[in-house]
Amino acid sequence: MARLQTTWWQRNKYLFNALILVLPCIYIYQALNPTFPDLWQEQTVGEFKIAPMPLNMKQPYSHHNEYVKDFFLAFNQGDISNIRQAYLNIGPQPLPLSEFAKGDEGIMHGTNHGQHAHAIASATISKGDKLWVTIQTWQGKELVQHWTIPSQLIQQ
Repeated sequence: MARLQTTWWQRNKYLFNALILVLPCIYIYQALNPTFPDLWQEQTVGEFKIAPMPLNMKQPYSHHNEYVKDFFLAFNQGDISNIRQAYLNIGPQPLPLSEFAKGDEGIMHGTNHGQHAHAIASATISKGDKLWVTIQTWQGKELVQHWTIPSQLIQQ
């Protein structure tokens, strides 16, 4: 049976289908071409030279009932296999290793090319906070270094 009158939907439903086919292409392009902030200043921590980079310039987010901020750490010098455990936190001072042992947040993990960590933080980053890296070697030596937080990340 033929339709005598075409409705708006009948005339334009192919546009909706075209939109559904185009949207995944846009999201795939965005996923394959991410943009990241610049690496921070490289610092020496024992035998290692490390340059951290936040994955975005947003405030920390809640992850498993704890606030964290994601970081990539480029190890430009040193053998990562010499690290027993390494942690990252944001605050006025570094957290002790016993505090890190309570959960799985802040642990650095990755490959020889770079490490990733969910740095433990408070809900907002304040002016007195720093990014702290704590590394324990297999010999039991504890290495600590910090970076100043850029003003773009500080919550007023």
